[in-house]
Amino acid sequence: MKTVSIWTAAVFTAAAMTGIATMTMPAIAQQANADGDQATIDKGKVTYAQKCSHCHGPNMVNSGTVTPDLRTHPDDKTRFVTTVKQGKNGKMPPWGDILSDEEISDLWAFVASRRKP
Repeated sequence: MKTVSIWTAAVFTAAAMTGIATMTMPAIAQQANADGDQATIDKGKVTYAQKCSHCHGPNMVNSGTVTPDLRTHPDDKTRFVTTVKQGKNGKMPPWGDILSDEEISDLWAFVASRRKP
């Protein structure tokens, strides 16, 4: 009986450790990814302040102008990147020759992080 109890305890412990490891690893990976995401958002915030805020406002909305409220921009990165690179309706200038692809991706991360549901 004692042998069965030790064996059962060992199996239970191994299963518990495997379960904990399985649940913990994604959390650790997510934390590392979140830190990287925050760094990208922070870079996008700096680029936004330097290149975009004079038209779109410091809080991504500029009342009384033709610029849209970027906090309500659709969750469409392709559309965002195309608009930034090519401009829009002759009102927004193209930034494709000024901003790198990385800077535009950083901008998207910042805008997406501030989106209103």
